[in-house]
Amino acid sequence: SKFYGIQIRMYHSDHPYPHFHAYYGEFAAKFDIRQIQKKEGEFPRRATELVLQWASLHQAELLDNWRRIEREEGGLQPIAPLE
Repeated sequence: SKFYGIQIRMYHSDHPYPHFHAYYGEFAAKFDIRQIQKKEGEFPRRATELVLQWASLHQAELLDNWRRIEREEGGLQPIAPLE
């Protein structure tokens, strides 16, 4: 997903816990899907708030994509951007 200059990615070779990566310019952070919180990395405060808002709205879809990764079920399903 992409919104307000923020890119969200999940990687097939990633390891547990359920998470996604967010990128904004030169900033990168890892976000926990279950707890909806930033776990690692440097990210501007406003961009973090936007990512957390987006993740709250799409938590079920994010967890579904994480399960697809774990089961090696192929491509991830797109998730709508924050509007």
